[in-house]
Amino acid sequence: MLSEKSRPVIEATLPVIAERIGELTPKFYRRLFAAHPELLDGMFSRANQMNGTQQRALAGSIAAFASHLLAHPDTLPETVLSRIAHKHASLGIPESGYPIVYEHLFAAIAEDLGDAVTPEVAEAWTEVYWLMADALIKIEKGLYAQQANDGMWATWRVTAKEAAGAGSITFRLAPADETPVTRATPGQYVSVRVRLADGLRQARQYSLSEHVDSLTERVFTTKLDEGGEVSPFLHGTVRVGDVVELSNPYGDIELDDSDAPIVLATAGIGCTPSASILQSLAKQLSDRRVLVLHAEQRAENWALADQMRAAVGQLPNAELRLWLEEPATDESAHTGFMDLDGIDLPTGAKLYLCGPLPFMRSIRSQAITAGIPATDIHYEVFGPDVWLAA
Repeated sequence: MLSEKSRPVIEATLPVIAERIGELTPKFYRRLFAAHPELLDGMFSRANQMNGTQQRALAGSIAAFASHLLAHPDTLPETVLSRIAHKHASLGIPESGYPIVYEHLFAAIAEDLGDAVTPEVAEAWTEVYWLMADALIKIEKGLYAQQANDGMWATWRVTAKEAAGAGSITFRLAPADETPVTRATPGQYVSVRVRLADGLRQARQYSLSEHVDSLTERVFTTKLDEGGEVSPFLHGTVRVGDVVELSNPYGDIELDDSDAPIVLATAGIGCTPSASILQSLAKQLSDRRVLVLHAEQRAENWALADQMRAAVGQLPNAELRLWLEEPATDESAHTGFMDLDGIDLPTGAKLYLCGPLPFMRSIRSQAITAGIPATDIHYEVFGPDVWLAA
């Protein structure tokens, strides 16, 4: 844990670092990519660099880690570390990358703060960095060791592209080589890596939406992001028969094997991990209480409506509630944004959230007010975890 020598230094400088870290991280990434442009080829997201989400996620994780060390000196923020480690592993980030990040991050700190970075300050923050890095390296080694293979990427062939609601497509893929396949668990995702028209490889994470335990098929569903790079390429350029690269499955959202009730609250394409969870529960003929809450702008946008409705119908103790921003002919649907007021949340329920960040913030707050402990609320963020940064 944090040494007694470094603790007062971190306490004194954390407010300054936290205030400046949003300015520090862009300088860090500029330095990093100037020295290692190859990192933008298949590892770091060019789009997330341009829109600033990666910078905010990095800043938030460092500040959150340092704050935890001060508030809870005998523990590490396991949830934060696990979330980051799974994302890192899905991109194949190696242990050798951490010294490179350290070099350029601390050069950016020195550039920004100048003489304020005394040797004492540099030593204390170096300790924080390596406490975090060493913890992540340990977790990531464990994640890699759980896989059925020792490769970061394997080739998979697209066997089908199926329309899935307005603006979304379900991709079905089969192994294109002999790489042993890891069986996924409901709620997990894979990174999908493609080579874009300019020759640069880019990777994005997509939740597995169906048949997650299959060793012969991967299925994921994507919504077209007009301003993105990868989803337009997948939707418009990738054809049936083409080969793309997939990572092993990762993601720290896992259903426990208890009989505790489950609440799945999703919005938009955030329904994908819930769809796989529901399908898995239906396959097990589970008698757990399951409350499915989903929100869409319009009914026709719901990417996996048929799959989710079918799974709910197979579960004896499942209930579905739907919210639509625009009025619909479905009289059973609520009109407007999702609101937990008046919803009978099961006692002792585990809540799983996925959707746009404002949606998740709102539902999490409402759920805590309704009595669900924060420790029983789990979420998945598509892309860099800017919720943590906030």
